[in-house]
Amino acid sequence: MREILAIWAVLIGFAFAYSSAKAQPIVTESTSKAETTVKSPPPSAISPNVTTINNDVCTVGFSGSVQTQVLGISAGGTVRDMNCERIKLSKNLFDQGMKSAAIAVLCQDQRVFDAMMNANTPCPIDGKIRDEAKELWEKNPERKPVAIEQENRRNDTLKGIGYGIGIMSIIAAILLL
Repeated sequence: MREILAIWAVLIGFAFAYSSAKAQPIVTESTSKAETTVKSPPPSAISPNVTTINNDVCTVGFSGSVQTQVLGISAGGTVRDMNCERIKLSKNLFDQGMKSAAIAVLCQDQRVFDAMMNANTPCPIDGKIRDEAKELWEKNPERKPVAIEQENRRNDTLKGIGYGIGIMSIIAAILLL
């Protein structure tokens, strides 16, 4: 992932240096024969503005663009924040008076699960709470949330972003040739 980001940064740097070297300010030259020559900089690719309307949306926007003398490309998109969604679901359940369900939603996160066990207030399981829940968790360790699964989901998201950046970088490199 870091390699893709590094390659992307280098290619964008080259693209910026290349376009800066080629760009000329608008210059108007006149001669006594009433001829006018206009030189202008190349057109610019403007990346799309990816925003959310309010702060109650669990997504993060990203965008980027590449411009050469001939062609410009821009793209953008959003990435879901799964932890933000979990917190909002839990808050809605709590607001409706379903406290155990709200805690159960939060307990799907390995960090919350471990914190609850360390505080001797185990997460609810099968409608059981406190000591009964602790016994069930000890009898069924395979039902505990697994941090590796969360890391895999996170890596899948980052990998998708990396592939997008990589494809844009390849296209930018081809356009610069």
